[in-house]
Amino acid sequence: MTGQYDLAELIESYSDAWNRQDLDAIHAFHATDVVFHNHTAGESVEGAEAVREHVANIFRNWPGMWFSSRRLYVRDGLVVSEWTAHAQKDGRELEWDGVDVFPFEHGLIKRKDIYSSSHAPRVGAG
Repeated sequence: MTGQYDLAELIESYSDAWNRQDLDAIHAFHATDVVFHNHTAGESVEGAEAVREHVANIFRNWPGMWFSSRRLYVRDGLVVSEWTAHAQKDGRELEWDGVDVFPFEHGLIKRKDIYSSSHAPRVGAG
């Protein structure tokens, strides 16, 4: 926990906002100078408004996408979240694993660094 902030609770609420695809709620967790860097996709966006638009684009491309948590590591000012993404594309069920690294400052996310296997998703019977 950093100061008065319970980072495990914050990231749980943040993850819930992602699963609801709630842009306003997601945006509220980001610092104004947040950096969203998806290392796998080679995408990096800086600033809360630019990140908001980037996330909106993700939701446009992946309607109904949701995440299940596998592990959560919380240290002073830092959260590492292991997750599995679930989505549908072209009638197929897809899933891939990933890790997010979240440095926090004053209870807000300063960075979201993403590393995932999205380049090679598992395909289920759809």
